[in-house]
Amino acid sequence: MKKLSLFCWLMLSLTCSVFAQTTDLLVTVRELTRQQAVTGQTVYLENPSIGLSQSAPTDANGKVLFRALSLNGVYRVFTKENDTYLESEAEGIVLRANFRRSVTLLLPTRREISLSEVQVRSTSASRINTVNAEVSSEIDIRKVEELPVEGRDITRVLYRLPNVSQATGFFPEAPNVSINGANSLYNNYLIDGMDNNERFLGGQKFAIPVGFARNVTVLTNNYSVEFGNTGNGIINITSKSGSNETTGEVFFLTRPGAVIDAQTSYPLRDLSGNQVKDGFQRYQGGFGVGGALVKNKTFYYLNVEHTTDIKDNLLTAPLVGVNETIRGTNRFTYISGKIDQFWNDRFKSSLRVNVGQVAIGRQAGGLTGGIAFPSAANAQDRNSLLIASRNTYTTDRFSSETNVQYSRFRWNYARAENPDSPDVTVLDPTGQGVAYLGHPGYLFDSHESTVQVQQKVSFYRGNHTFRAGAELISANHELFGGGNPNGSYTVQLTAAQLAALRERNVGSNLSPTDIPADARVLSYAVELRPAAYGTTQNVVSLYAEDQWTVSPQLNVTLGLRYDYDNLSKGGAAQGDFNNLAPRGSFNYKLTGRSALRGGVGLFYDKILYSIYSDALQQNNSGADFRRQIQYFVERGALPADTDIDRVTFDGNLTVGGATSNTGQPIRYLQGPPASAYAGQRNLFSGERRILNPSGYQNPYTLQTTLGYQYQLNDNVLFYADAVYNESYNLFRTRNLNAPAPWDYSLSAQRNIARSTEWANSTRPLPISNGSAVINGQTLTGVAQSLVMTETAGRSQYMALSVNLQKDKGASNYAYRLIYTLSRLYNDTEDINFRAMDANNFAAEWGPSVNDRRHIINGIVNYYVGRWLTLTAAALVQSGQPINRVPDGSRYVVVDQNLQPVLVEGRQITTNDLNGDGGAFGDAYVGNSDRQPGESRNNDRLPWSKVVDISAQFTIPLTSQLNRRIEIRADVFNVLNTNNLSGYSNNATQSNQIQIGPRGSGFVQRNAAPPRQFQFGVRYLF
Repeated sequence: MKKLSLFCWLMLSLTCSVFAQTTDLLVTVRELTRQQAVTGQTVYLENPSIGLSQSAPTDANGKVLFRALSLNGVYRVFTKENDTYLESEAEGIVLRANFRRSVTLLLPTRREISLSEVQVRSTSASRINTVNAEVSSEIDIRKVEELPVEGRDITRVLYRLPNVSQATGFFPEAPNVSINGANSLYNNYLIDGMDNNERFLGGQKFAIPVGFARNVTVLTNNYSVEFGNTGNGIINITSKSGSNETTGEVFFLTRPGAVIDAQTSYPLRDLSGNQVKDGFQRYQGGFGVGGALVKNKTFYYLNVEHTTDIKDNLLTAPLVGVNETIRGTNRFTYISGKIDQFWNDRFKSSLRVNVGQVAIGRQAGGLTGGIAFPSAANAQDRNSLLIASRNTYTTDRFSSETNVQYSRFRWNYARAENPDSPDVTVLDPTGQGVAYLGHPGYLFDSHESTVQVQQKVSFYRGNHTFRAGAELISANHELFGGGNPNGSYTVQLTAAQLAALRERNVGSNLSPTDIPADARVLSYAVELRPAAYGTTQNVVSLYAEDQWTVSPQLNVTLGLRYDYDNLSKGGAAQGDFNNLAPRGSFNYKLTGRSALRGGVGLFYDKILYSIYSDALQQNNSGADFRRQIQYFVERGALPADTDIDRVTFDGNLTVGGATSNTGQPIRYLQGPPASAYAGQRNLFSGERRILNPSGYQNPYTLQTTLGYQYQLNDNVLFYADAVYNESYNLFRTRNLNAPAPWDYSLSAQRNIARSTEWANSTRPLPISNGSAVINGQTLTGVAQSLVMTETAGRSQYMALSVNLQKDKGASNYAYRLIYTLSRLYNDTEDINFRAMDANNFAAEWGPSVNDRRHIINGIVNYYVGRWLTLTAAALVQSGQPINRVPDGSRYVVVDQNLQPVLVEGRQITTNDLNGDGGAFGDAYVGNSDRQPGESRNNDRLPWSKVVDISAQFTIPLTSQLNRRIEIRADVFNVLNTNNLSGYSNNATQSNQIQIGPRGSGFVQRNAAPPRQFQFGVRYLF
């Protein structure tokens, strides 16, 4: 009933009020030479696109604030000539969501124009930020469209901005950009200032395409208390709106693929981050159209874009006579629409809807061959829906903004082509794999439904602008996870059965029902908990801010923000309630064209739902496991007030065996149902998680910045920012039952590794033969490793960013040049990060996986006449870190007496030097023992260098240029450089994990994309 009431309220909100995008524009008027404030000067504001015309006089500080302006169209601000001053103007002003734009008009006096040594232009204006100390960068859609951008993917633009780099993530679909070098999961994605984060792991819900973006802004440091839920950076995309003139585009874009691209022996990545190789091609098409339903009153914009990727896999199963190329597809469809309604000069509203349908195919086989048949094909779905509503009302001294958004996100990681089928691994008589058939063998189907409500108010009182706001983000999560509820079989065929199967010549159509019914079943397993589980995450935020004009030169901003996330409760009695974040900044205008800015503040981060979900999914409530937890409470490893009921949960568990409960051999496709194993939760496990009985502290960052801006002339802007960040309470995992520390000098001197049995005997609760002894009782339902997420990590980031950018103006070229010098150290990389040995996180302090000392970013546009634009975008980066791991063939496993452990009379070797075994996060983070004598990430890959180019030619169809055709070609990595880092990548597939000591060279396992081509045509009207 509660959910129904909430839904009805939301629909009523959407019906009665649609969402208006508005912001403020601050205009400062000063004398050109004396730089004194001009008071009482009338300033005019025009926007013909929406029929807007306003004027207002400057105050005692020479300023005028135009409030609650629509983001639609392009603005012009100007003064008229009078008896004292000549006219001045600033044109082409584009506003963006949630940012007060500032413009300075420099007025020459009539007396000054008679001085021959002074050159005066009536367009003298400055657009430096004179309002606050926000460290941010933006790029408008016109510049985006000139850049070589793969697949019209807006995230491929972000790393062209300062303090943003392409990210090494920890799973293929991880967000592909890092801000300030931090984990990309903690970026906060917004559309028009509203939430666009999938809250399970992080990243975008709706991947907004270029065709619906008007402006792209990245806030990296010292931003307003209006923004939160990250200790890192904000990516805020302002969407397109309609105007009085009907405009639009129809486009087609293609990447022909291998027929023209440079060859490489390494896999590439599609737009989702997943690997592709042979036969890859991309085809994209779509349209956008916007205009006015009622002139000056009602505006609309609609954008539809679709992408189809074609890709080939190899199915190689020679034991059944199959060697085929299997074609698959990825499909991305994005639909966006928006309506803006201007009821009157004070009241505006608007509605935005975004729908995303994404299916990433896993057809069969593998990139270089595989035995997964089409019957086991599946697809990864990432489907999203966002409906956002806002009303704004403004008076001369007050404005109010009410925002409501409903969103859904479904991430089905393996939507099976045969969802009701078992999965079957087929072996030959020697144990070699023959085929994999049926279901993919696991479930991960996450459902998220989120309601966001914001209320913001602003009060304008003399030299003060007071802002306050409240926000609730309530996300209901459900996860269907675990193993296959239909059963998982491993069968071994005899030579005769295998020959008979091959003679049937089923080919790639082989399915589980083609396997002989009398096939020998080696193992059988079934998911014990196929039902969904989850909870509701509520994040409550409050903020207040005063933007104070102290003098005509000085603006000071003081703010306070409060956040509470109910997931911080974890397994405790209450959550983290003390998240008060004060922030302060100043902006001092040195001259009409220069300003000094700085600030300091606290920024609290979000809690990813996956932390909570993993602790449920990998948990258990068996009697032995509960007794093990109590054991750690009694030893002081867990708090004395730990409530075992709050920290445990009946999570996913796959059970089974080669025989049934009655001891009878399991026959093929006749395995017992999950209900037959209902009492088997009390089983030994290599690793289990619990909710932290102390709860979770929200991570936070202390940010300090100092910057300088100088506008050299009307078209050239220089700015530099120094940043120092320290982050605390970062997420990592602690093993309560970790083995005692290992002496790695023994490995270095003797080339030995501690056996698992030896390591298990040193654990706080020793493990032997899959059991433990507590108070004289042997317990078989314990976990070898008992882990939990803790919030105790830290990081340190310092950077200097220098930027020089030039607009085209009256010349035939433009450029943007950026240099960033930075350093990021931390003792945790990810929510699954664990210390190499015995929870010794102090030994993990080192460079981040995304640390780069130097990034040089350059974009140059050259305009050949009116119709041809040539663009070159260069990115030069110092190499990313290498984590040095041991050569597993060199270290002999020994027992407690330092004697080799023999298997079938032979010594065995390993790279698990301390013998603590594997962990859940290893597949994502790449946790591993390091080469003895080496610290974490203490080596570097070579510098990376890539140049992308584009040529864009316009064919006018009318003399007014309101209809035209645009033809373009993009070449990525035109020099075909072999880069080993500096591109979006998955850590465990990257070159950043290398065998052997520092300086011993490296083995290339991956590479940035080689030279690739993209061609497109657009019809614009």
